[in-house]
Amino acid sequence: MATATDVENTPKVVEGSDGLLLEIDGQIVPNYDATFALFEEGDVVTGAVVRIDNDEVLVDIGYKSEGVIPANELSIRKNVDPKDEVELGEEVDALVLTKEDQDGRLIMSKKRARFEKAWRRIEAAAESGEPVEGTVIEVVKGGLIIDLGVRGFLPASLVDIRRVPNLDEYMSTKIECKVIELNRSRNNVVLSRRAVLEEERKEQRQEILDRLQPGDIVEGQISNIVDFGAFVDLNGIDGLIHISELSWSHVNHPSEVLAIGDTVQVKVLDIDRDRQRISLGLKQTQEDPWQRVVDTYNVGDELEGAVTKVVTFGAFVEILDGVEGLVHISELAGHHVENPREVVAPGDEVKVKILEIDSERRRLSLSVKRVEGQVLEPKVLSPEEAGDLDDVPELGLSEDVFADMAAPPVVEEDAPAEAEAEVAEAPAEDDSDVEPELLSEDAAVEAPETEDAPAEEAPAEVAEEPVAEDEPAAEAEPEA
Repeated sequence: MATATDVENTPKVVEGSDGLLLEIDGQIVPNYDATFALFEEGDVVTGAVVRIDNDEVLVDIGYKSEGVIPANELSIRKNVDPKDEVELGEEVDALVLTKEDQDGRLIMSKKRARFEKAWRRIEAAAESGEPVEGTVIEVVKGGLIIDLGVRGFLPASLVDIRRVPNLDEYMSTKIECKVIELNRSRNNVVLSRRAVLEEERKEQRQEILDRLQPGDIVEGQISNIVDFGAFVDLNGIDGLIHISELSWSHVNHPSEVLAIGDTVQVKVLDIDRDRQRISLGLKQTQEDPWQRVVDTYNVGDELEGAVTKVVTFGAFVEILDGVEGLVHISELAGHHVENPREVVAPGDEVKVKILEIDSERRRLSLSVKRVEGQVLEPKVLSPEEAGDLDDVPELGLSEDVFADMAAPPVVEEDAPAEAEAEVAEAPAEDDSDVEPELLSEDAAVEAPETEDAPAEEAPAEVAEEPVAEDEPAAEAEPEA
């Protein structure tokens, strides 16, 4: 039972002191307990850093003793130096782990307080679709670790719109990402920087499409190379240079002309605004070598060139970079040539005479045998050197270089009858050896298989006249 003395000695809060002053036994004294922060384990409190040691940090949170933040509770980074994480006097948030450990210390965690705040922010960003910003703190197998207050994982395939060959270049950089996967129970956060970039580029693409017009010359960077062409980044949208638009000369693969990262000037050929596709040309920004032929040379001119291909019906000779003409088998030598390899080989330097310049179809017909003073001696070929005449190699012909094979070669008026006979034989050999699928569309139309110039009739028409003059009846087959 309380006595009168006990009642007199019971502390009373002084009115108007907000609990900071007490009256005890008629005396006014400070209420120290009221100055202590009220918190429970799991609460997040704020305090000032008062000391930094090698393995821990002391923080004054207004409690009867300073709180202790062990080094491993400072950051989600591994093996951190406390001096790199906090400064003296800096105010930090910390989560109370235990109010009193076995040594009577208040233990707190800075990283867990940051984790709680960060998680709420990340959940809100995932729900709204807004990006979050963080710093790359690790490069791991398969991607990057981003410090968001929570360890976020950014897969390598989602770092950029295109594959990134070296992830180390992102180390310590700040980047924006979208949250694409969230699992609180496993503390799992998956991010995508690519989603942010694609959204930015979507607006840029439309601006570029609205601005570009066919015929414009623009600058871009080669972003990818494939078998059928090269893609050019036009600062927000990719355009395609088809392999046929890379060069005026034949290109076997785009990598022969371009490399990823090259900066190029290209011409806009076509724009499909509905499908957001842009067709580009590289060769259109370069001098057309065929125009040099038209402006510089005439029928009958003689010039030097290098043999680039030898095929069953003749040889191709490059007279300018990117310009090839065809020397038909009948125009290789004054004597009968069974196999063009008997006379020329790839890489041979020869003189040629221009027989025809078809500027409309960009074709050039040449002759070796009509160059005065030039005689190519026949070679004796081994079976391996002769090759299989039925096996026509991949020619890569284009309409720029393929001559009109339907028309018989020009024969000089004073050419001997023997030469005319060779001319008569040539188209038949041509017809039997050239596979139609190797010809360009134009060449296939004009090839001897067409209705206008059947393969079997062409040699007969050329050879018919001399036969008819000498022995019109003798060659006729007797009736059965």
